[in-house]
Amino acid sequence: MKTGILLINLGTPDNPGPSAVGRYLTEFLSDSRVVDIPWLPRQILVRGIISPLRRFRSSREYKKVWTEEGSPLLIYGQQLAQKVADRCTSLASSQPELGELHVHFAMRYQNPGMPMVLEQMRKCGYDRIIIVPLYAQYASATTGSTLQEAMRIISKWYVIPELRMISQYWDDEGYLSCFHNRARKFDLDSYDHILFSYHGVPVRQVDKVYEDQRCANHSCEAEINDENKFCYKATCFATTRALAKRLGLVEDQYSVAFQSRLDKKWLRPFSDQVIEELAKDGVKRLLVFSPAFVADCLETTVEIGEEYVEIFEEAGGEKLDFVPSLNAEDDWTEAVTNLIRRHL
Repeated sequence: MKTGILLINLGTPDNPGPSAVGRYLTEFLSDSRVVDIPWLPRQILVRGIISPLRRFRSSREYKKVWTEEGSPLLIYGQQLAQKVADRCTSLASSQPELGELHVHFAMRYQNPGMPMVLEQMRKCGYDRIIIVPLYAQYASATTGSTLQEAMRIISKWYVIPELRMISQYWDDEGYLSCFHNRARKFDLDSYDHILFSYHGVPVRQVDKVYEDQRCANHSCEAEINDENKFCYKATCFATTRALAKRLGLVEDQYSVAFQSRLDKKWLRPFSDQVIEELAKDGVKRLLVFSPAFVADCLETTVEIGEEYVEIFEEAGGEKLDFVPSLNAEDDWTEAVTNLIRRHL
């Protein structure tokens, strides 16, 4: 038995220049699961307005996080894939019945692209392929899009091997333990409040999870049940409750909010507004988690680490700290390996 394992993250420009950033934004936002409006208005909006206008601002932001080795998201992804590959080699040696385990890494948008990486995997002649999107909470615009693209590509193969797809793992003990480990580096008692900030999505996208097309009718902030278990809003709140329990927090010590919105019809409350309100209400020291991101990127390093710090301090806050993401640390490598092992 030969098993190919594909780790996939969202994507990143090839370089921080406006042209490369524009190509990335165009591909990303042209996805019908990301901007879920009809094709023609989507193309007009993305190619005629958003990409031409945002590429220059986004280029300046990417330059802030770019390193000599390239994009942090790509670097962390490649490092994680290599470390998971090493763990899988050891795992296969100790458990020969698992067969050969080979790990690959791809991006949903731009490079290394899924078509190229999956073609390499096809040529390997795997008996089984396990696809692991690196998003802990299911959302149509991330996990849904990634799995749809994998199925589109693989469906064209003459020989289709056994496929296993991991749609979400927000409640995985390894994933939760990793964020707990990051938090242990901070003195939680020294902060006035803790914010769990997740990437936002349009409300209409979570509405589509339900037969009645109304997320607001399904207690997503309070519980996980059979109806809302694939609702992004519900799993974000459930992730927060699971982490808060591990950290020994009570309800008035933390909040949940959503960042990176494009308009007012996205999930609320908005992180930037919550941060400003907390500061105005007398919160002086604030700690921010962002559990939707398993690797630090533009949204964590710049949006939270710079923009939100400025908002907080201008509103009267004194110190905003950000809890680093999981990146390619050893505990996250072990958690991903264990996640894969449970699907072998």
